[in-house]
Amino acid sequence: MSNAAATVNDRSLNIAHELIEDITAGYPRDDLAIRFWDGSSWGNTRGPRFTFVLKHPAALRRMLSGANELTLGEAFIYGDFDVEGDLEAAFEFAEYLAAHEVELSKKLHLAALLLKLPARAPHNGDGAPRLEGPLHSRRRDRDAVTYHYNQSNDFYSLWLDRRMLYSCAYFQTGGEDIDTAQEQKLDYICRKLRLQPGERLLDVGCGWGGLILYAAQKFGVQARGITLSEPQAELARARIREAGLKNRCEVEVRDYRDLPAVAAYDKIVSVGMFEHVGEPGLPQYFRQAWNLLRAGGVFLNHGIAASATFKRKGPSFLDKYVFPDAGLVPIGTTVRIAEASGFEVRDVESLREHYARTLRHWARRLESQYEEARRLTNDTICRIWRLYLAGCARAFTRGRVNIYQVLCSKPEHGDAHLPLTRADWYV
Repeated sequence: MSNAAATVNDRSLNIAHELIEDITAGYPRDDLAIRFWDGSSWGNTRGPRFTFVLKHPAALRRMLSGANELTLGEAFIYGDFDVEGDLEAAFEFAEYLAAHEVELSKKLHLAALLLKLPARAPHNGDGAPRLEGPLHSRRRDRDAVTYHYNQSNDFYSLWLDRRMLYSCAYFQTGGEDIDTAQEQKLDYICRKLRLQPGERLLDVGCGWGGLILYAAQKFGVQARGITLSEPQAELARARIREAGLKNRCEVEVRDYRDLPAVAAYDKIVSVGMFEHVGEPGLPQYFRQAWNLLRAGGVFLNHGIAASATFKRKGPSFLDKYVFPDAGLVPIGTTVRIAEASGFEVRDVESLREHYARTLRHWARRLESQYEEARRLTNDTICRIWRLYLAGCARAFTRGRVNIYQVLCSKPEHGDAHLPLTRADWYV
């Protein structure tokens, strides 16, 4: 390193130290350490919950100029900084940075320090999808969904359970492994639907076919699944053939809006799909389910809900890089639209704590297979998924989002054909 470059590096280190001292004045410093691009460290270097690793002199300027969820997330996925240790715990510090409010004179001082650090060109956003066409048009919905779910079957198989269920598991004790908890989820859904041999079941957004296979094997139904992802459908069909269930299960690539609106199904289920519909499309979504369901049937909708009280400040990292065009609504909105479509809402159950546990299982499994995951995708995609899984675990833990199973019936002349109690769900 030349003398001039060394001088610039020393100056940047001094500025970075001053910035960190200022911005962490109100934060519990025992939780964190910071390691600089030259290998030197700041903070609790003996036992921090997490360490922020700044990769270059421009990293803090990238992170803190207009800091919000998106800018911090982009600085992470494009390699301006890394996190060692508990990534979920590091979100508390990231949220502190994004929400940090100081008096005007202090803000001007911090801004002046940031401007003294080296600058780099803005991130180009190559990790985000490029979506075209009207919001929630069939083509745009297909592109948005396939961006997420077409990463690679092999990638998902590294960290999902053996059935590859990409939705909230169900924990009876909290100590189960992910395979057991996901099988418990399948059994619980089938019991809520009260599936009977010979009934026709439709799974809207069937993924890799885990639910329809389980329902056909354990409850004797005729099951049909639809998805917008061709790789998912291909693997689901292979699993159906392997299980010898071609006469009882089928999977096709189709938009739910394109199904003939006739009452062809005794039971309908949708797990982790309706989040992609968006609030303007929910009346059509529930009305289509109503039209497809026979009188006396039930529809179980399992999906994530927005908090009615928590409001995000600034743009969303998930909306741009993980679930483009997704639209979460509070549970009250879901119930209102379901009822307006004709359904009688019979049961609403929150599984918020279950999803936090599920996400932590996934995050640990991804970390344990990280090098193989990078080989199958790339470093940016893996960083996106690391951030998304850890961030969502924190969001569910803190109650900023929730997840509900909503059981809706289509009564026949007022008769819902349902027992008086839920006792049979827990046999």
